[in-house]
Amino acid sequence: MPGRRKRKAQRRRESEAWAVARQDGRWERRFATQDQAEFTAYVRELLRGGDLRPEDVRLDMLCGRVTHPTTHVVSVWVRADGT
Repeated sequence: MPGRRKRKAQRRRESEAWAVARQDGRWERRFATQDQAEFTAYVRELLRGGDLRPEDVRLDMLCGRVTHPTTHVVSVWVRADGT
């Protein structure tokens, strides 16, 4: 396919840049709920504020079973210097 090598190289560069940017810091859990509507509303408000980039927000869905219901979790990347 035309351009495949170029796209693959671009993805590799982006991946390497992301890894370098993520060296100093950690994911901090901000919100957890079992209600999907509440989860969606929280994420919209969080991103609407404008102080966070979408790549600094991690959305997880912890799949449950009968004894443990599905939980939606929002985590935010916090750099080592606290910003």
